[in-house]
Amino acid sequence: MQILIIVAVIVVVIALVVLAMSIRVVKQYEQGVLFRFGRVIGTRAPGLRVIIPVADALRRVSLRIVTMPIQSQGIITRDNVSVDVSAVAYFRITDAVKSVVAIENVRDAIDQIAQTTLRKVVGQHTLDQTLSETDKINLDIRKILDVTTLSWGVEVTLVELKDIQLPDTMKRAMARQAEAEREKRAKIINAEGESLAAAALGEASDTMMAHPLALQLRNLQSLVEIGVDKNTTVVFPAPLMTTIAELGSFLAREQNAAAPAVAAAARTGAATPATTANGTAPGGAPGPN
Repeated sequence: MQILIIVAVIVVVIALVVLAMSIRVVKQYEQGVLFRFGRVIGTRAPGLRVIIPVADALRRVSLRIVTMPIQSQGIITRDNVSVDVSAVAYFRITDAVKSVVAIENVRDAIDQIAQTTLRKVVGQHTLDQTLSETDKINLDIRKILDVTTLSWGVEVTLVELKDIQLPDTMKRAMARQAEAEREKRAKIINAEGESLAAAALGEASDTMMAHPLALQLRNLQSLVEIGVDKNTTVVFPAPLMTTIAELGSFLAREQNAAAPAVAAAARTGAATPATTANGTAPGGAPGPN
């Protein structure tokens, strides 16, 4: 009786072990690749799956998007400038069977091919193109990776350049170039402003010549602007040339008014000796008859 119990217990334990070896759980984001005696017989969807112990082997493959950083690469651009470029790649497995059968380690393979492709593509561009045309470089790298990884059952969804490190000498040269460019733009903008201001002043002067009262109104406006801050100084602006002309006219009028008086005085002084000769003695005494 005891022997039967022992045998039953052994059978139950063996059955539990076999059952445990037969049950596999495939998660929602995974797909199972089933091998039977080393041959692929198909894939298994997510859920509870039962396999034949010893004969079957289930390889679970994640179908989620994988983020893989591409380590910094020392690259010489087409114009012989050494730069360090790092990137990041996003890929996902679209064919679980190919990703297991066609290549041994798909992640390492993607990492290596991404590094070599990054070096190749960036080396075909100049430094200015590398800095300004990153979208085009990203697209070129992705296209090359898609062609290579298609046979691996992998789809590269995105490649982005993450960092571009330049030599210190190149940074200083680019800083000087940027500073010179900004100075050039500032001078051009200043010249354009001076030209517009001169044109506006010309139009304003024409308007004031046509309407003399406009200048007086502008003077009054200047007084209002000066007195905004409660200034104690009072300024009466006047056109300098007009003031000089008015002063000259005043002096001319004074000279013209004084001219008849001077002439009369001169004539009076000349007539005094003649009267003396005609009967008026010097000192007022009457002359001889």
